[in-house]
Amino acid sequence: MNAATPMSGGLTRRRMIGLSAAVTAGMLAPASNVLADADSTMPKPQPLSGVSGHGIAAFARPPASVAPKFRWWWPNGQVDPDEIAREVDQVADAGFGGLEVADVHHSVAAGRLDVQKYGWGSPAWVTAANRALTQAKRRGITLDFTMGPSWPSAVPTITPDSVAASQELAPGFVTIAGGASFAGPVPPPTIAPASGANNATLLAVQAIAVAGPAVKAVTPLDPASLIDLTSAVVGTDRAATVSWTAPTGSSSWILIAYWQRGSGQQPEAGPHTSPTAYVVDHFSAAGIAAVTDFWEENILSAGMKRLLKESAVAFFEDSLEIETPTTIWTPGFPRLFTASRGYDILPYLSVLVEQKGKFLFTFDAATTTGVRDDYNTVLSELYRDHHLLVLRNWANRLGMKLRVQPYGLSTDSIAYAGLLDIPEGESLGFKNLDDYRCLAGGRDLGGRNLLSCESICYAGQAYNTTWTQALQTIGSFYAAGVNQTVIHGFAYADAPGATWPGFAAFSPYDGGAIGYGEAWGPRQPTWAHMSDIGRYLSRTQLVLQTGVPKYDIVFYRQKGYVSTGIGAPWATASGIPIGWTHGFLSSGTLDFPLAQVKGGVLAPEGPAYKALVLGPDQFTGGQYGLRLEDAEKLLAFSKAGLPIVVLGTWSPAVTGGRPDQAANAALAPILAELLARPNVRQVLDQNSIPDALAALGVTPAVTHDNTTLMHVHRVAGDTDLYYLSNAKHSEKIKPLPIDQSVHLTSTAADAVPYRLDAWTGEITPIAEYTRAGRTITVNVTLNAGEGTIVALAPASRSSHRTGDDVHAVSTEADSVRRDDRSLVIRDSTAGTYRTTLSDGRVRTTTIGPVPAPIPMTAWSLQVEDWQPGAAVTSTIKPLVAVDLPALVPWSSVPAIQDASGIGHYRTTVTLPRTWSSTTGAVLDLGVVNGTFRVKVNGRAADPTSVLRPRIDLGGLLRPGPNVIEVEVASTLLNRLRTVTPAVYGVAARQSYGLLGPVQLLPYVEAVVR
Repeated sequence: MNAATPMSGGLTRRRMIGLSAAVTAGMLAPASNVLADADSTMPKPQPLSGVSGHGIAAFARPPASVAPKFRWWWPNGQVDPDEIAREVDQVADAGFGGLEVADVHHSVAAGRLDVQKYGWGSPAWVTAANRALTQAKRRGITLDFTMGPSWPSAVPTITPDSVAASQELAPGFVTIAGGASFAGPVPPPTIAPASGANNATLLAVQAIAVAGPAVKAVTPLDPASLIDLTSAVVGTDRAATVSWTAPTGSSSWILIAYWQRGSGQQPEAGPHTSPTAYVVDHFSAAGIAAVTDFWEENILSAGMKRLLKESAVAFFEDSLEIETPTTIWTPGFPRLFTASRGYDILPYLSVLVEQKGKFLFTFDAATTTGVRDDYNTVLSELYRDHHLLVLRNWANRLGMKLRVQPYGLSTDSIAYAGLLDIPEGESLGFKNLDDYRCLAGGRDLGGRNLLSCESICYAGQAYNTTWTQALQTIGSFYAAGVNQTVIHGFAYADAPGATWPGFAAFSPYDGGAIGYGEAWGPRQPTWAHMSDIGRYLSRTQLVLQTGVPKYDIVFYRQKGYVSTGIGAPWATASGIPIGWTHGFLSSGTLDFPLAQVKGGVLAPEGPAYKALVLGPDQFTGGQYGLRLEDAEKLLAFSKAGLPIVVLGTWSPAVTGGRPDQAANAALAPILAELLARPNVRQVLDQNSIPDALAALGVTPAVTHDNTTLMHVHRVAGDTDLYYLSNAKHSEKIKPLPIDQSVHLTSTAADAVPYRLDAWTGEITPIAEYTRAGRTITVNVTLNAGEGTIVALAPASRSSHRTGDDVHAVSTEADSVRRDDRSLVIRDSTAGTYRTTLSDGRVRTTTIGPVPAPIPMTAWSLQVEDWQPGAAVTSTIKPLVAVDLPALVPWSSVPAIQDASGIGHYRTTVTLPRTWSSTTGAVLDLGVVNGTFRVKVNGRAADPTSVLRPRIDLGGLLRPGPNVIEVEVASTLLNRLRTVTPAVYGVAARQSYGLLGPVQLLPYVEAVVR
């Protein structure tokens, strides 16, 4: 039966039964996020109270603090403050919670923006920012700010030669035959410096013998032959010369000079400022100081600081896209490397240097891989200590948080997620859902609550992104731990050179192609329905931010790299489809305060992992690598009772980094002791993991038949919150619909299930379920990408003592619901139906005559055909009326084949006089290409998902004629194909509209007696 489907039901709005839960204090959950008791006399949705702090029924009317945000694209400060205020109003009116100011304008041709007068951080920009903050405060939404113009973080107060600017290590080299001599200038860098990078400092000069022929342009070298010639250099930097004769023991030698210089990297799609802004060194204290100093000296007046505390939430940094044609570097790196890794990096520089992303030289495989790993480890530590933590602490002193996409290089992004106030991922750049789970793992062990996502940005889909696709994406990453969306994006109205319907940051893109990232806002026909979507996302995020997430198992990662698509193969392929949940931890998270085992559970006050899986290093060719410190911690975990599954032979095992025989020898007995423990199982392949978990007594909190169902489990006191989604692991997958039983574990022994409808705000008791101890079984029906929320709350906390009431465990009818203290069955066919109750009784109920399904084929259609007006940002909307004897897409109707806009469908259906108070109907819209709303006899039906276009019309229908209206909103693509054919003409028309088949599916309800 359909006890937990996301469909609404009932002839009238059902009485809402409240929920109650204690709240885990501290960083792990928002204070007082509880599911509150219902007013025993009022049939209304009940709140997840305490979130807003001013008594609003939070689930029905979620506060702005949990609502989704938009990335707000500005063409630098070339904006009108009044328009800025209007756009804040537009977002607030649509039910969204905030905006993130981002100076991004890839679509604007170079030179069109006046960066001298309106550049990022200029007085004009600051004026606009203050106006935005003031209006955001007035409207009760928040404003975030990107740290610099575009990305990565940059400021106009440095040049490429500044110590605070992004640095690189550029090699220059020549080949010398054995026995031959070299005398002359030290080889200059083989790649010319970027514009403005005028200074280069010679770090070292070395000679090293070639060990064999190049393989794919990578030359093998003999590390034992290394000769340091730095002391032989005469003069300094550009005037430096060196004289040297190569030994005769090798056929050829490489003379390499290493030059430290500024990379000259600028933020994307500049210039944004005058003087030009350059990317800062993200690995040094000087680099981040240049950013914070610029804000303090040029932007943060006393008044703005006050507004930030009142109206802003976070500073934001995009992903770590440090782009140099050679090796990323920072001043003092050799000294810092030695302090961290315990050896000198200078003899190994040759295997680190790159040209345009390609390594030039190699030693033996183990040494090369190990040294590169150590280099990445040090960069990771420097980025953490000199950039992220400094920036976070600075933001916190201002009353702000720091939100960062902490990935892009080979760094421990998992650990960063636990150190940041708000880590963020992205739906465009992430390969699959395990990329989100990696960040969620760090967040959870770090005791943080939010995982944000730069959302629903699709390549080549500007002005043609549908909410069907968008909600499927969002529903999937919610299932992977995301609980805050930042939609990409909302565009400022206009910019020089923009065409109708206005400025969009990324379209046209790259010479005139259809860009990526929708420009949402009133320019879009679907904006008419955005408040429905905004409330749905807000309610879902409210639940996903309540309590603490709980998981079954955690996978240890030797390296915390993210945005790789590399996850946990068994869990993804076999574990998740039957109910398992998993997270990831990295070496850097093992020092977090929550990373302790109590009662055989890792981090019981946080993610509460019931077992850990240790496998080979997936980033180093399957090497059995484990740091000594980590091995000792895992051994301590096992001694504290944590079950551990070890995947692979683990012979030989190494400590990672540069080969260290002594350390490897010390690792062996630790691993032997670990493998000998009774709560540790060793398996040789992924498929054996479930048997090992079973042998260790580890079971999932949720079980179900093998499908695409995924879930998030959060616990608030003694209440369990389950977000269930028919999700897709990657964008390439489209799940099939599911209709199945799901077995959920409850914290409270007397828990009863409720469904939280995020589209309507209703909280309803689930009337049909079974119980076996703490396992409650409900049925879930979900289309692709669709989600639903089930709460298991103690019956003793319910104002209606629902747990003391008898419920249905099965029924022959289509469904059963609770009406006050009665059970009501529903079916679309007349007959007698047996319902088995939880006390063992079987009740027989008769459903009387049910009207036959009523097809609705003929409609009148009136289309608002959106077209360019007199100004770039103005739109005219002439009406086109069409009579449709049968439903077809707009593109098949000559009068509207190129129209984009809003279509108003209308038809009349006559119901028999026998239509009574126990009769209702579901309106099945079939296929709807666009967002939609429905009215019956002038009254609005409840909002529903575009992923399930079926609406229970309940008490809206009456005997006799009934007017059914369906409003459908499209994308802008079809009209833009004719308005701007050079950009959008390459795309095929989209099939807009109500396509059906549409039918009214009557049912009759009867009380179970």
